[in-house]
Order: sequence, then C-alpha cells, then structure tokens
Amino acid sequence: MYSTHQFIAECYFASRPEMCPYPFQLKTTTTVACSRSFQEDRIWLNGKEEDINQPRLQSCLREIRRLARKRRSDGEGGVDLAGLSHKVHICSVNNFPTAAGLASSAAGYACLVYTLARVMGVEGELSAVARQGSGSACRSMYGGFVQWIMGQREDGKDSVAQQVEPETHWPELRILVLVVSAERKPVGSTSGMQTSVETSSLLKHRSDSVVPARMKEMIDAVHRKDFAAFAELTMKDSNQFHAICLDTYPPIFYLNDVSRHIINLVHHYNQHYREARVAYTFDAGPNAVIYTLQQHVDEFLQVVKHFFPPETNGGQFVKGLPVASTTLTEELRQAIGMEPMVKGISYIISTKAGPGPCIVEEPSQHLLGSDGLPKESA
Repeated sequence: MYSTHQFIAECYFASRPEMCPYPFQLKTTTTVACSRSFQEDRIWLNGKEEDINQPRLQSCLREIRRLARKRRSDGEGGVDLAGLSHKVHICSVNNFPTAAGLASSAAGYACLVYTLARVMGVEGELSAVARQGSGSACRSMYGGFVQWIMGQREDGKDSVAQQVEPETHWPELRILVLVVSAERKPVGSTSGMQTSVETSSLLKHRSDSVVPARMKEMIDAVHRKDFAAFAELTMKDSNQFHAICLDTYPPIFYLNDVSRHIINLVHHYNQHYREARVAYTFDAGPNAVIYTLQQHVDEFLQVVKHFFPPETNGGQFVKGLPVASTTLTEELRQAIGMEPMVKGISYIISTKAGPGPCIVEEPSQHLLGSDGLPKESA
C-alpha cells in the first residue's frame, strides 16, 4: 500500500477546477505517492521521466522532509511516518505550455511543495519552501493577488509571499493569454536573472528605487480596483523588465516580432478610446498576458482575431471561458492601422484570477496508478 495525494496549483493568472467554484483553464496537476516498495525517488513531468537530482527539486524535497522530521520530534500529531522513510514517486502535468514564459515552473513547484507537504504531514507557511524551487512559486501558493516580500535575512529564508486580496475581490478582471510560441525559451528565467544581476546596471536601480514605490502603487490600485492605474503600472513594469534583459550582457531577447506587434496593438487600442482598456505583460518569453475588464473582452478579442488571424486548421483558437462573437467596426480597425500578421498567435486562453491549491480527491483523476507508475492517460 502507498499513500497518494493530488492537488491543483495554478499560475498567478489561473483559475480552478470543477470541485472548486472555478473552471480551470490553466493548471498544474501533481500526484505524489510514497511506498516502502519504491527503490528510489522518481519524477515524471508531462509524460517524460526527468532527473530527480535536479538541485532545486532536491532542495524542496529535503526541506519538506526536514520539516516533517521536526514536526515528529516536536511531538505534533498527524505526521505521516511513511513519508519520512519511504521513497516518493511524483507525476506532474501542465495543461499549458511549459518553460515558455507562462510561469510553468512557478505553478509546478507550488503544486509539488503543497502536495509533498500534505503527504508528509507538514503544515504552516510553505511559500518559503516553494521559493527554493522557483522564486515565483511562493506567490502561487496563494490565490488572488499576491505580493512577494523580500525579507531581511541574507540567506532569504524569511522571503515569503503574502496575499493582498482574494480571487473574489475583483470579479470583473479578466485575463487573456496570447500564446505566441509554445517552444521552450532559449534562456531560462533563473540563468537569465543571474546574468542580469552580474551585468545590468539598470537592475540595481530597479530593485532599489523603482520596485518598492511601484509595489505600493500596485497594491493600492488593486485595493481600489482602479484598472487605469493597474494597467499603466503593469505595462511599465513589463517594459522595464525587458529593458533590463536588453541591458544584460550579452543581451537577452525574450520578446519577438509578434510580441512587439501585440504591444503596439494594445497601445493603439487604448489611444483610440483615450483610456486604458487593456494592459499587457510579458514574462521571460514571447507570450502575452492581457488584462482587461469583462465588458471589453468580446471586442478586444475580435480585434486580436482581425490583426492576428488564426490558421484555418480546425483547431480551437479561443479556449477557456466563453467569449461572445462581435463585429469589429471600421472606425476601430482604421484607428489601429496595423497590417494583419498571419500565424502570429497560435491560440488564446481566456481565464481569470483564481484561488490557491485545491485537492483532487477522486482517485480516477490521480496521475499515478496502483503500481506507483504514471497512468497512460497522464
């Protein structure tokens, strides 16, 4: 016999599964099993076995096991002793592009740490553990709007995430993920940031002067549900991040021509209405995350379809939350004034902010079979 748990943990822009009051357009699903019959720790990611000895993964495993041993030595009840001595099998699947600048590592490590903690009886603050796998994973341990607090210690152990507002705070806020490329990015987020720390003079200015003030402004904008302020801060911060990438030596190019066309499209659209109706942000990749309000979703998606016409291959271009069909006016089309870019966007995911990790209780949905190996469907 072995114990098994499975959870859903999302990216910062994701939502939930059916058993929670949210759909799940973007998710990481992870099942963890431990058994005395397992000879070694093993992990499968998106159907392929990966190296369990990857340093960041090992760091998370060691820390969860350390916390489990400490809880047992402190005499706290509820500790699953099997998790302390038996090897673990981990199976994880993303339903969105991996390592393509859509926070797959954040979702993956948050899901992994939360699941391991449940299997091994660990409770309490886990964002600091998730951060050891991926910095942004600490934010994915909570739902809604989350900030990452730097902390005071040099070793970063007091660097944790804190929820600013729950996912129910701003129900009108909608998110559109424009998938430009599902390919693995040429420069990873961690290695890219390390190079920027070593070579970019702009990065120190950003961390010392820009981020502290901008965080206060962003938190205030979220509290007040002020979309205009939220949109401007979001786009300016995205722009500055990629300016630092260019200031890195050698420079890092996460954005491509399609990304830049999306940026222009957003600004032309907002200029037409003389207000910020949509906002873009790009992480370490070419894929755009668009924020807007519910009343503008249908029209803006029609704009995207016109200027980035989908391929006629029968595939679903807009996935996720339903979007109504509407007509693009000639006035708006001319105001934007761009030439259409065929095959620029592969597909779009329509979603909204969601809560934190959610348990999948139904065994038929677990990714590992009774033998502790991935099911064929996983």
